[in-house]
Amino acid sequence: MRFSRSVEDYLEVIYLLSREKGYARVVEIARALGVKPPSVTQMVRRLGERGLVSFERYGKVRLTEAGRAVAQRIIGRHTVLKTFLRALGVSDVIAEEDACAMEHVLHEETVKVFRKLAEFLINAPDGLKCLECLRKGRYLCLAGH
Repeated sequence: MRFSRSVEDYLEVIYLLSREKGYARVVEIARALGVKPPSVTQMVRRLGERGLVSFERYGKVRLTEAGRAVAQRIIGRHTVLKTFLRALGVSDVIAEEDACAMEHVLHEETVKVFRKLAEFLINAPDGLKCLECLRKGRYLCLAGH
C-alpha cells in the first residue's frame, strides 16, 4: 500500500522518536517536522483512523503494528538509497537530503536494484575500479583496465 509523502514522514518521525520510550508526544513530532502542534494532532487523528497509530489526547502517540511496519519499510528504503548515493561518492549531507526525497517516490523495484548496485560497489573490488573510471568521465570500464 502506498501512502502520501506527508503520511510517510509522520510515521518515520514517530518511529524514530518512539524508539527509546515506546511513544512520541505531539510537541516532539511538531518540532521534528517543523510544523505546529495542531497540524500534528490533525494528522495523528487521520493516522489513527487508518489504524496506523493510537493516540491519547494531550498524551502519547504510539505506532500500531501496521504503522510500525510501514515506518520500518520507509526507513529501510531511506537506508538503501543513502547507502547507494554514498557508494557513488555523494557527500553524506547531500546523500541524506536526496534519500529523504527519493524514498517517497521511487518504485520498490528501483530501490531493490539500487540495493544490489550499492552492495556491488561497496563489496566488489572491480566495482570500485569501475566507479573510479566513471568519476573520471570514462563510461566504459573493463575490470582489468
